[in-house]
Amino acid sequence: MTDEVHIHTHGRAGHLSLNRPKALHSLTLDMCHAMSAALTGWASDDAVEAVILDHAEGRGFCAGGDINLLRNSALNDGGASGRAFFHDEYQLNHQMMTYDKPIVAFMDGITMGGGVGIAMPCRFRVATENTRFAMPETGIGLFPDVGGGWHLSRLAGRMGQFLALTGARLDGAECLWAGIATHYLPTEKLAEAKARIAEHPDRIAGILSELSITPPPARIEGNADLIAKHFASDRYEDILENLEADDGEWAAKELATLRTKSPQTCKVALRQLAESQNLDSFADNMVMEYRIASRVLTRPDFAEGVRAVIVDKTHDPKWDPATPEGVSEELLDSIFAPLPADEEWKPL
Repeated sequence: MTDEVHIHTHGRAGHLSLNRPKALHSLTLDMCHAMSAALTGWASDDAVEAVILDHAEGRGFCAGGDINLLRNSALNDGGASGRAFFHDEYQLNHQMMTYDKPIVAFMDGITMGGGVGIAMPCRFRVATENTRFAMPETGIGLFPDVGGGWHLSRLAGRMGQFLALTGARLDGAECLWAGIATHYLPTEKLAEAKARIAEHPDRIAGILSELSITPPPARIEGNADLIAKHFASDRYEDILENLEADDGEWAAKELATLRTKSPQTCKVALRQLAESQNLDSFADNMVMEYRIASRVLTRPDFAEGVRAVIVDKTHDPKWDPATPEGVSEELLDSIFAPLPADEEWKPL
């Protein structure tokens, strides 16, 4: 087991508390395995009726996955250890998505990438004034994985496509408005919420409703019509053209943002979300995402994006292909193609 996740039971609830504060509680393979093992044990334990998922101290709920491991894998072992990480992380995502007992995620802080992957499958998702929710993968040449294809494609008004492409950060009020969070609680009520849930796991919805407050206005609501209009197409070039044709301030800002993103990732994300909408199960979605992950991991944009954004912090990635036009349908087909049967992703 790992001390990077605290695993306990309180009353009638299991409790998973992420504990890597220096890394904003980003997930390691050991953390994924520990959480998965705990959930497996609690699934058949009648004394545990619900699961609470939160973090120890610090600004993160969970800022993502183990990016350094993934980059080292891309540079040094042909992606082997990175693929192993994705495989088992995705098994955890699927296990949570199909879990019989209710899981309550307290997204009280930065919730990005891998953090989104463990929050969104939970039946109850609590946002607070500290929540900062994003899928920022287009900025590092990866793609919005961990179930992002499924979760984002099912948000209304093309909001998911907008979040996937721009990496926009939503606050807690915006998360509630968009349907990403189910409840909005002030931070000072979280301890009471957890204590009451542990005592009365049959009353989670009522407890969270009682402790909820009206959030501030959701800023993104004011741009919802623009998002639905400009991000309507599944063709990346169309979205860029739509924004270029609008001389408003908002469109100019979003266009400037998109110009910094990996064209490959943007095209992958749009196709991923479009295809996910036609899939019947979350498992099918994860099979698709694992195919994508196993390939983009070792393509040039990922190592370069992590270098520019995380390692050197120069924010000057040289994307390859450098333009949306350069990302061919053949390249996308190769990224989405089935893997050999013995390499395909499978649920736990």
